[in-house]
Parts: sequence; structure tokens; C-alpha cells
Amino acid sequence: MKLRPRDTLVVASHNQGKVREIVELLAPFNLHVFSAGDIEIEEPEETEATFAGNAALKARWVADRCGHMALADDSGLVVNALDGAPGIYSARWAGPGKDFHVAMERVERELKEKSAADMSAYFVSALALALPHEEPRIFQGEIHGHLEFPPRGNRGFGYDPIFVPKGETLTFGEMDPAQKLAMNHRTRAFEKLIASDIFTP
Repeated sequence: MKLRPRDTLVVASHNQGKVREIVELLAPFNLHVFSAGDIEIEEPEETEATFAGNAALKARWVADRCGHMALADDSGLVVNALDGAPGIYSARWAGPGKDFHVAMERVERELKEKSAADMSAYFVSALALALPHEEPRIFQGEIHGHLEFPPRGNRGFGYDPIFVPKGETLTFGEMDPAQKLAMNHRTRAFEKLIASDIFTP
């Protein structure tokens, strides 16, 4: 499994925030990059029990349908005081309209119902890279921090406005996108992908 300059890679996502970050991470490698939405491949139902499982499912689904290598991300917020929720259900907590204000309100409400003092949380990103009809390779990254309410900032997406990375004072929603991308969970997973020597000159 190798990627060379001018190869085609399809990002197996319709989430424009994710696609934007992944395209930026891929920019130095001079690939032809499309998203599943660009070529009208619908999203599969996520039926696996882990981030890695769902990323693999999505990568296989898209690669098998488009005939090109596909890169999928499954990611989410893990809140320790909520026993790991929302976890793999992070997007589903936002409802059918993908309204993450609703999702963040639910996190806050459930923490209050538990009278939780522990605000620690972390983001997980599992990247799966798949060729058509082959098993994907998985690369996983995390970034730890804590939650703060009310949400702050509108520069990110998803749960970014309530997450403060360890050692920082700004939420991901307040950070310049380049500052966030330099440290976030997706970048940490991508660093492992690069270290695997998949990209060739």
C-alpha cells in the first residue's frame, strides 16, 4: 500500500470540517484528493463498537465503490465522568440535523445530573486507509484536556467550543485553525500514518 504524487485518494467523509483538515494535512504530498460527497458516494451506517472499527468500515465502503484508495476518519469526544460517552456516538448526539449545540448541551446536562467534578476529556481520531477489496491499515491519535462551559468560539466544528487541550487556555473553537491543526487528535493520527512510509516520493 503506497501513495505516490498525483495518485487519487478519496476522503471517506461528508463532514466538511473533517474533509478540510484532512485535505490540508495531505497538501504536501501532491495527491488528487476528493471527498465521498464530491463523487456522490453515500455514507454507510456505522455499526462497529470502536473508532477503529467504524473508520475501517467507512474506508472499505468508499474504496470498494470508487475503485481508488480511501482514507476514513472516525473520531469523537470521550468524557471520563460520563463513562466514555459520547465516544463513538459523538456525531449521533448532535441528532439528524448534526446540530452540535444540541450535543454540547447534552454533555453539560449529563455532567450536571451526575454532579460531576471531573471535567477531563479527550478526543480520539482513528484513520483507516484502504485499497479496494483489501483490509485497511489503522492509525489512531488522541489529545487530552478538559471541558469548559459555556461553549466558547466559533472557529472549529463539532465539540471544539467546549474542549481545552492540556496546557492551553483557549478552546479549540477559539484557536486559529492552524494552531489547532498543529496539535489535534487527527494530526497525531496522521503523523503515525506518515511514519509508516505509505507516502513515497
